[in-house]
This record gives sequence, structure tokens and C-alpha cells, in this order.
Amino acid sequence: MNQERPRRAKEEHAIVLDFLKNGYSSDSRPFHQKEPIIQALGKDHFVLLELVSKPDKSFKPHDEVYIGDDDRPDIAYIKGALQTVKLTQTAKRELNFIVEKLVSDNEEKYLNFYNNSGPISLRSHQLELLPGIGKRHSREILEQRSIEPFNSFDEIKERVKAVPNPKKAIIDRILFELEDGDRYKLFVRV
Repeated sequence: MNQERPRRAKEEHAIVLDFLKNGYSSDSRPFHQKEPIIQALGKDHFVLLELVSKPDKSFKPHDEVYIGDDDRPDIAYIKGALQTVKLTQTAKRELNFIVEKLVSDNEEKYLNFYNNSGPISLRSHQLELLPGIGKRHSREILEQRSIEPFNSFDEIKERVKAVPNPKKAIIDRILFELEDGDRYKLFVRV
């Protein structure tokens, strides 16, 4: 029996977290053999990536680069997935800001989670995986969305009293998943 391996999430665009023009300082290869490294975050699935830029290119944090299957104007190749422990200090610092911007820029996508998330088991719901949202808040959110779907993060706060900041809950969950903090992946794909 031939079992198919699960397909990796495919990113088309990535956001630069850090650019190491001369590669990693820990790389013991001669200077002329070092590659310019970009540590980046996939824009759609939050995959942490290590990219090699084309020669004579320069990047700064928050730049967007194309990494899809077509001709890549800035990227020589994708070296592979990256773990958070391998991120530079600059990349770690920028990660929070970039995740926050991606969530803000795609509010409808994350509202869709609040409006359509489902149960994990008979006793728990995906909403309960968000920081600060337990069974009581989850029940209130489910009741309110059954009356009418939410149209904004602010509306969630208005209609569900005492719920923590719904946007921040999404951001914190994404950062937690990037740290490989849970077996359930709501937003980060590998």
C-alpha cells in the first residue's frame, strides 16, 4: 500500500525578517563560499523559511519577496524551512510586528475563524485553543455567531462581553504555533 505524504504548505510570497548579506557568522566556510541568507515568514501559512538571495541584492525587514514557482527576481533558491530557535535576534524581534501586520491586513480571514471554527472533540472547540478564551467565552462566541456572523474584531468585543482582545488572541496563537507549542495547528502550516 502506497501512502501519500502530506503536502507541505506552498507559499507564494514571504516577508523578510532579517537579511544576512554575508551569511551566518557561525558559517566556517571561506568568505567567497558564503551565501546571502534571508530569514523570512511565509505570507499565507506562516512558514518560517531560509532563502538564498541572488547576488548583489539587498533587503530589509518587512520587504516582500516572491518565492512561488515562476521566475523569482530576487531569490536564488529556497534553502528550506526554519525553526524559531535558528532565528537571529533581529528576526525574532521583527516576527511579532510582521505577524501583527499580516493579521491586521487580513482581518476577514481571521474573522472567518471566529465565524466558522468547529469542535476538536465532543468536549472541546477550536476557539478554546486561543489564549484567554475558555469554555465560557467559547460558548458566548458560538451563541453570538449563530445569531449573526461577526464583521470585525471590534464587533466581537462589543457582542461578547469580557472576551480578551480577539485580534491579539489570534496573533498570540500564531506566535505560539511558530514555537511549535501545540499539536493543533490552526494557522501555521508546515
